[in-house]
Amino acid sequence: MEIPAINLKAIVLVHWLLTVWGCMALWLPTSYAWGNFTVLAVGVWAVAQRDSLDAVLMFLLGMIVTILTDIVHFGIFYHVPDLVPDLFRFSAGMAILSLLLKPASCFFVYQMYRERGGEYNVNFGFPSVSRSRDAYQSIDQQHESSSAASPFNQTQDGKAGARKY
Repeated sequence: MEIPAINLKAIVLVHWLLTVWGCMALWLPTSYAWGNFTVLAVGVWAVAQRDSLDAVLMFLLGMIVTILTDIVHFGIFYHVPDLVPDLFRFSAGMAILSLLLKPASCFFVYQMYRERGGEYNVNFGFPSVSRSRDAYQSIDQQHESSSAASPFNQTQDGKAGARKY
């Protein structure tokens, strides 16, 4: 079964609209809006630069981080007033819908990351230990392919060659 191609513009537009509607009732702090709109700005950058691998990766990581921060925001600031106004219900519903759609959006953005040439595994630059010794060359099996590979620049008869400066 092939994964449907979702346009990055559609993902950014849907999350922008849901974030705007989620911020309408002012029940969430400004950090919710700043975090989500900043990540959506990175998404606009990813749309603008179609060949940029960094833009898509930063958008993906930002979406993952906002999933966690949205859960924290909802857990701390969700308080149902005694008389629930319709605006609060609509705003809370759109913010929760945005949170529910973010894992699927992350999946599609990850597919776009792979299409743009990203690796399957994300390397954060941490050193890793590998048991594979296929990339190493044994000292006993050195092959001298040319005199440039020789560290002492010797000629075929074993005498030191002329130095080139």
